[in-house]
Amino acid sequence: MPMTEETRQKERDRIAALVLDLVKQRGCEISYAVAHTESGLSRSRFEWVFADYDDLFDAVAAIWLAPHMKVMEEVLATDLPPTRKMYEFFRKRFVISRQRWRDDPENFTMLCEMGAANFEKVRSYVDLADHYLSEVIVQAQAEGYFAGLSIDETLSLINQMVSNYTIPDSLIYLGEKLSEEKLARIVDTIFIGLSGEAGDEAKGVNMIRVAAS
Repeated sequence: MPMTEETRQKERDRIAALVLDLVKQRGCEISYAVAHTESGLSRSRFEWVFADYDDLFDAVAAIWLAPHMKVMEEVLATDLPPTRKMYEFFRKRFVISRQRWRDDPENFTMLCEMGAANFEKVRSYVDLADHYLSEVIVQAQAEGYFAGLSIDETLSLINQMVSNYTIPDSLIYLGEKLSEEKLARIVDTIFIGLSGEAGDEAKGVNMIRVAAS
């Protein structure tokens, strides 16, 4: 095949999918050298497709996380009320991860370990998810929710409250204790109580005073 950008992208997708299959078969992270050997490409051609291991990992992560990216974008495009939109924003990704964990716990754990070991390489996906969540927060604030809080502060608080449903590793330790019903209660609680204001409309907010060490 001629070395066009379209050909390169097809090879990237093919080899990244192959690497995911190899991880499942062998139960370990696949090195750059092994990926090259299994790809069937010459050394020069493989290096044209992937400059180094980081480049290879980026392609693998893109395939693994593509379903999550897709459902986030789909939810953002809906006209759902803010509470339901935020719930679906988290629920749809959680359902994908939970099904993967149920289908093959060992492979799921291995891929989580790979992600943790290469976190800086997947940070852009985390940042993109935060960007999308910020859009949901802005829509909610336009309807009066999260009064008195900045977008960044709201984002940080929400991420901490729902982390068990967004960090795939949580399924390894909590498993079936995580559920869509519990997530719905958490999101309801976020909308009912998360505010920077005091008064009758924010009962239960800021009632605990943080001790000074």
